[in-house]
Amino acid sequence: MTTPALLPLSGRRIPPLNLGPPSFPHHRATLRLSEKFILLLILSAFITLCFGAFFFLPDSSKHKRFDLGLEDVLIPHVDAGKGAKNPGVFLIHGPDEHRHREEEERLRNKIRADHEKALEEAKEKLKKSREEIQAEIQTEKNKVVQEMKTKEKKPVPAAPIPNLIGTHGGDPEDNDLREKREKIKEMMKHAWDNYRIYGWGHNELRPIARKGHSTNIFGSSQMGATIVDALDTLYIMGLHDEFRDGQKWIENNLDFSVNSEVSVFEVNIRFIGGLLAAYYLSGEEIFKIKAVQLAEKLLPAFNTPTGIPWAMVNLKSGVGRNWGWASAGSSILAEFGTLHMEFVHLSYLTGNPIYYKKVMHIRKLLQKMDRPNGLYPNYLNPRTGRWGQYHTSVGGLGDSFYEYLLKAWLMSDKTDHEARKMYDDAIEAIEKHLIRKSRGGLTFIGEWKNGHLEKKMGHLACFAGGMFVLGADGSRMDQAGHYLELGAEIARTCHESYDRTALKLGPESFKFDGAVEAVAVRQAEKYYILRPEVIETYWYLWRFTHDPRYREWGWEAALAIEKYCRVNGGFSGVKDVYSSTPTHDDVQQSFFLAETLKLETVRDS
Repeated sequence: MTTPALLPLSGRRIPPLNLGPPSFPHHRATLRLSEKFILLLILSAFITLCFGAFFFLPDSSKHKRFDLGLEDVLIPHVDAGKGAKNPGVFLIHGPDEHRHREEEERLRNKIRADHEKALEEAKEKLKKSREEIQAEIQTEKNKVVQEMKTKEKKPVPAAPIPNLIGTHGGDPEDNDLREKREKIKEMMKHAWDNYRIYGWGHNELRPIARKGHSTNIFGSSQMGATIVDALDTLYIMGLHDEFRDGQKWIENNLDFSVNSEVSVFEVNIRFIGGLLAAYYLSGEEIFKIKAVQLAEKLLPAFNTPTGIPWAMVNLKSGVGRNWGWASAGSSILAEFGTLHMEFVHLSYLTGNPIYYKKVMHIRKLLQKMDRPNGLYPNYLNPRTGRWGQYHTSVGGLGDSFYEYLLKAWLMSDKTDHEARKMYDDAIEAIEKHLIRKSRGGLTFIGEWKNGHLEKKMGHLACFAGGMFVLGADGSRMDQAGHYLELGAEIARTCHESYDRTALKLGPESFKFDGAVEAVAVRQAEKYYILRPEVIETYWYLWRFTHDPRYREWGWEAALAIEKYCRVNGGFSGVKDVYSSTPTHDDVQQSFFLAETLKLETVRDS
């Protein structure tokens, strides 16, 4: 999900800008023909062209074709012998005929002169040595390259840069807390060091196979997702050598001009968010430059009839499309609704309003639309501007849309009243239609599908406990106490989903159906992939209430991850949290370093 701070967790978040130097192909092949022979070929072609133009220009005495003026008269040609009309025509010229002849003669003379000049230059070139010709060619090439750089490398518009946040912490006085913090830091080192050895430059790591890993959300290119995503965690933990290693890789290797189709949402929160967070923490300009370069590559995704962006875009061609499974070609609420904070920051940092305009257009369109029962469906067709399937969830497909509304308000120093109103309206509808209490007294958030409430809650929805607490201050009718209580109830439910497993790690989703409560039923829902959402809610509850149980619950989760997910080559998700001898999925997700371990660190601060 997203960060405990105002910026999103897995990210940290007018014409297009091109901030970096243009990329040119590296011509490594040596010349196989002598430069003199190449020049002779060019000259032969030029001479042929010149003589062709000279001999094949129309003869003005036989073929006169000039633009019709007021003096020109168009008449049909009549065959005198037959008296029949010829379909052709004659142009009977007026007083401008002499001027046209002079112009034609002038052109002939110019061609002759250019031809003679070219021959003279060729003779001079052929008198020079091979080395002199090579030097001239290289000089011209460098000149062209420099002109292109000057033309294409537009500077970032001047804009006020905020005071950099940095980190201003210290070791806790309590020995127990200090030891726990060091343990989480050691876990981060274990994850990072193994990625550094076995997966460097790849998007993610297979810690058991000890090799790089990627998924279709990153396309076919290896863009170092783990490096970018983990930068702010490294900085916060004081792992500055590791941070600098990541920075060097980004400076030398991170290239967005690849022919690769990526998820707009994922690269926004992981790459643009990660780069902006690293910039705010360190002040290193390279992170801001790379963030803007990538954002420029994402802009073509917004080229739809409605302005609702495609789910995926090719970074090279700019061609976009949606996931084939998403309700008749729809875009997804949690994806197009989770761009706002990063894009607003981009406009602020660059002075370029295009990013802000793109995300505000999405908001304006959503405000005009009717919502069934006040709920936002998860699917919206970018071609028609109509909702797809009436499916609403606070978990997958919907989750971070609501989070970004709240954080947009907070990020604006609580002046974005429009965002706050949209958030409050949405939460009221969610409370009315989706939130229920089970027979056993557990409060859960179900999913609304075509007028029916499905009593199932996903791990992703567990972030909402923290969101309710974060949004308590400023709620309507002074309901702060109510939302603090609601957040605590969601935290308890999600803790139960962990506590009722063999591994003390929560499943991907869990049911509330009859005697089954907070337990996964289907095998396909029993896995844990190092997700952070439950720990995120513990973090918010600890920060707002200082109730020690939330620290204890967070530490329980950390110990379970250490015991069951740690392998020699890093950390891996598990396929069945109800099995005491779990099978690993062999994937170390980038968000494990970016979110889960960061939350464990700041939880103990």
